Amino acid sequence: MKELEDRIRNEGTVKAGNVLKVDAFLNHQCDVTLFDHMGAEWARLFAGKRIDKILTIEASGIGIACCAARHFGNVPVVFAKKAQSINLDGEQYMTTVYSFTKRQEFPIIVSKRFLSPGEHVLLIDDFLANGKAMHGLLDLCAAAGVTVEGIGIAVEKGFQGGGDELRARGYAVESLAIVKSMDARTGNIEFA
Repeated sequence: MKELEDRIRNEGTVKAGNVLKVDAFLNHQCDVTLFDHMGAEWARLFAGKRIDKILTIEASGIGIACCAARHFGNVPVVFAKKAQSINLDGEQYMTTVYSFTKRQEFPIIVSKRFLSPGEHVLLIDDFLANGKAMHGLLDLCAAAGVTVEGIGIAVEKGFQGGGDELRARGYAVESLAIVKSMDARTGNIEFA
């Protein structure tokens, strides 16, 4: 998606350690018009698929998932919480994932009330690097007995292999911008 690539090129910052900072429009300050365009593109890419719900992980995936939901007939958005709280009651699906940017493992939790066997879900997230977060969501989906119709990613760091591995496993992964390479020294970003 050229619009997203242009924003990354113009406003993104490459940091040491393969970190791409896009907080001006994607995962701190949110450009809702851009999110709406991204949702429309995922709706085009996943046209013809049955989507009952969109599933993401808090926090950065929530905004883009909510905007995307409008383009799938205003389906509900469910997000996996990263911590147990008193608001999480009843039976739950839970697994752990390792965060590339936070460099730690954390739980992700979804109440069983919000994922039901037989439903068809679309997974959406802001970044895909090594695929650990997606594997966690896929584990929750398997436990819930739902069908994963596809995975929508805003920015995939293609050089880290997570997307390739998920595609090799048969998942329909649609990334709107795939970073082929980036250089913290020069700030250069190349897209696939």
